[in-house]
Order: sequence, then structure tokens, then C-alpha cells
Amino acid sequence: MKIGIASDHAGYEMKRYLIQYLKKEGFEVIDFGPDILKKVDYPDYGAKASMALSTGEIDRAILICGTGIGMSIIANRFPGVRAALCYTPFLAEIARLHNDANALALGGRIIANELACEIARVFLETKFCGGRHRRGSKKIEKLALQRFMK
Repeated sequence: MKIGIASDHAGYEMKRYLIQYLKKEGFEVIDFGPDILKKVDYPDYGAKASMALSTGEIDRAILICGTGIGMSIIANRFPGVRAALCYTPFLAEIARLHNDANALALGGRIIANELACEIARVFLETKFCGGRHRRGSKKIEKLALQRFMK
């Protein structure tokens, strides 16, 4: 599985920590930046990873800013991207099981790096359960495409 990861300055250290963890676990990781710790705007880097997810260049995305809120907002602007802001492994599991989320937003100033690894692990290992939940996912995509085509 190919994982894209991006952050702003507030999520930079967590991003570096997660990259090491993900590579150790055998994932292919593409870092969409930033490359150094400096003040940056989250939409610039969140958009790069979200576009790659939208076009199929990557399979999942992990996006980190101070709270995760900004990254989740930018990510959900892209067709086919279903970003979920998760602060617990349970939320990550439900985001995958019921919502087929393909992007995980994390708060670098909110949670510890070790917890971020556990949340990411659950997010990446959990499969979408489909069934009645597929109907909701299809409705979201239909609404998004209608808005995008206007």
C-alpha cells in the first residue's frame, strides 16, 4: 500500500515520526512535504497529498496540522477523497468501517506520536465493511461530483 503523508509546521515532527513507523511496518511512503521545519500554510501541502489521492497516485493519505481540522477541510475539497479527523483508534476504525475514509487527519498539537502510530495502524489495517454503508458512500460521491461538475 502506498501512503502519502503531508504536514504543516505544527505537524512536522509527528510526520517524521510516522514516516519512520510506516516504513518499519513495510509501507511505501511518499512525503509531500514540507522537507524542513519552517512555518508553512497547511493548504499547500494538504492539497499536494490530496490531489495524489484523488488521482490514484497513492492509496491512502495521512495529513497532519496543529489540530487536524484544517487538513481535513482541504482534503475533502478533492473528488474521491474522504478525510476523517481521528483522535482515537476507535474513530479511525469507524471511519474506515462505516465511511470508507481514505485520508486520515491528525492533530500534531493534540495527540502524542505513539498514539498517532496506533491510530494510523488501525486506519490502514481496517477494511471498509460495505453493506448498508456503501449506499451512504455512493451518495456522498454523487453529491460531490454534481458540485464539481457545476
